[in-house]
Amino acid sequence: MNKLWKSAALATLIASTTGCVSYNMSQPTAPLDAVVKSDLKADVKVGEAITGQSSTNILFNFFSFGGDNQFADGVAYGGGAGGSMGGLLPIPDPIATTKAAAAYKAVKSSGADVIVAPRYEVTVDDYFIFKKVDVKVTGNKGSITSIR
Repeated sequence: MNKLWKSAALATLIASTTGCVSYNMSQPTAPLDAVVKSDLKADVKVGEAITGQSSTNILFNFFSFGGDNQFADGVAYGGGAGGSMGGLLPIPDPIATTKAAAAYKAVKSSGADVIVAPRYEVTVDDYFIFKKVDVKVTGNKGSITSIR
């Protein structure tokens, strides 16, 4: 019995003097501000009018459902870098993704390389906790004929 008490006391001592340790080494950083310049010129042949449509549902102004899953990439809508909370967490913009889905559909269905002079018609039906966003993009078909 005495041996059991000594073992229990030793186990308690070990458990109370050890624990989880987490180390964090922070490194000061500076923003990387890269500028890419290209002297390439593209010749774009402007064709007929093209259009694309997309819609999505938004719950609690955050959760998107029922929308498309293919988007035009590399295009920033609205002139900004996107929403964020102090630079910590990116906040998805369901309207911008719906615009990107409409642009993808317009380019894909017409076989265009770019949309020349795109115009977006955005309709938002807001029911306080639920929104329905409909986007229609119209423009002209742009086909790249050469890059020099």
